[in-house]
Amino acid sequence: MEDGIDFVVLWVDNNDPKWRQEKAKYDQLGRSTEDNDDSRFRDWENMRYWFRAVDKFAPWVRKIHFVTYGHLPNFLDLSNPKINVVRHDEIMPEKDLPTFNSTAIEVNINKIKGLAEKFVYFNDDMFLLRPVNKATFFKGGLPCGQGLEEAIIPTGDGAAYPHHLLNCVDIINRYFNKKEQHRKFRSKYFNTVYGIQNLRNITLSIWKNYTGFHDTHVARPFLKSIWDEVWEKEGQALSESAGHRFRTKDDLCQSLFYYWQIATGNFYPSKPIGQIFTIGETDISVIVETIEKQKMDVVCLNDSSSIKNFELLKGQINNAFQKILPEKSAFEK
Repeated sequence: MEDGIDFVVLWVDNNDPKWRQEKAKYDQLGRSTEDNDDSRFRDWENMRYWFRAVDKFAPWVRKIHFVTYGHLPNFLDLSNPKINVVRHDEIMPEKDLPTFNSTAIEVNINKIKGLAEKFVYFNDDMFLLRPVNKATFFKGGLPCGQGLEEAIIPTGDGAAYPHHLLNCVDIINRYFNKKEQHRKFRSKYFNTVYGIQNLRNITLSIWKNYTGFHDTHVARPFLKSIWDEVWEKEGQALSESAGHRFRTKDDLCQSLFYYWQIATGNFYPSKPIGQIFTIGETDISVIVETIEKQKMDVVCLNDSSSIKNFELLKGQINNAFQKILPEKSAFEK
């Protein structure tokens, strides 16, 4: 296989009438929680900037696998040979479709036909902000990452996400003895590149098992062979999770594969490449400044149900992207 790096990104158009009709049909429980409300599917109309950023800041990418229900952005030029549109029914069984659960989709992305061994997974709210190279994501043939532990702490809002992470850690602890892995990969778990963050592992070393892994929630590099290995060992659990049409607290997510890379030592110790901001909870001026001054390699702009002035915030964010990415990309008509 060609030694290239692919990008994988999930996208949904919540304005698609057919998609909305199907969502309403299956959502008979009238879910209005943080995990399933409109903010999980809302289109900020800035996907063109995702493609412009890839074109400008990562022109070396081999393929972009654009995973979608079937709808497409009206600007996208499908004649570009780097684009591979992947419908959900190409990677998921018919019985699990339609699905409105991003975690159900993402655990299946290793099923993408032609996916490179090395790939970087993006949510559609994760954007490159400045030039990156292959070594940003992979070094020595391994995905970059942080071998740092963390205590999983639900914050009392009832969100499913901390439970997803706990479910993933539960599986990791079935297969790996933390103390043995620390001895085996000591230089990866305790590394000068982490700086003061090494205190995380020192502090949490008193616990026999993994309590969780530090999660920066930005674009992540992966080895497809790791995904295949986890599917081989935990296929039943992953299949059951992928069958949840809407998010539940019982889900697994792509973090399982990241944690597996960390636990097995299949990573290159590196600093985080970006940061997550929750729109509506973070001052919009901080987000705009981060984009315009291109302060980091990757930024994640997390939507929130608490947003009251969506159109205003959308305009400010997209204006910031327009300032650093004013020109059409090779992926636009």
